[in-house]
Amino acid sequence: MEAIFQNWKTDRLQDISAEEFFALIERNADHIKKTFPGTLGNCRNLEQTIRFLGENIDKEENGDGYYFYIRNLETGRLIGYVCIKNVDRKIMKCELAYFVDVDFERKGIISKAVSNTLSFCFRELGMNKIFICTSLVNHASQRIATKHSFVEEGVLRQEFKNGEGKLEDVKYFGLLKSEYDHE
Repeated sequence: MEAIFQNWKTDRLQDISAEEFFALIERNADHIKKTFPGTLGNCRNLEQTIRFLGENIDKEENGDGYYFYIRNLETGRLIGYVCIKNVDRKIMKCELAYFVDVDFERKGIISKAVSNTLSFCFRELGMNKIFICTSLVNHASQRIATKHSFVEEGVLRQEFKNGEGKLEDVKYFGLLKSEYDHE
């Protein structure tokens, strides 16, 4: 890992603008095209980004999703994104998805942001399980999962349609509240 970058903070949806989120997506389009096709497809221009963020506001208000944005305190720019999605209140589980600006990879940012989000999920939302699905070749995301005590539960076949429209297998990692509480 490169030098740790600690001069950042987490903002919530109400603290960001569509312009700066669009800029984050646009800067990282090549970086996230295979792993965040929905976000990329819904943020092709500023108008779509405004609509996308409006939908996310509705999801937060309904408890169907939660959104966190990583801001570089030196520049004021957004440099990452963590979302809680696929919230299932019947069995109290949700999925985490995340990325950091390509220029800030391997600096400990996503690891700490995921740690903060896990606390939010278990303590604030009362989740019993959090899962992460990664591309079979996304070893960095798999390391984030295992570093935070997620257990690889298996491979889900043709579970995800990537940005190229191809179905691909994903590794499924899960973390139970009982496992988190014993860390």
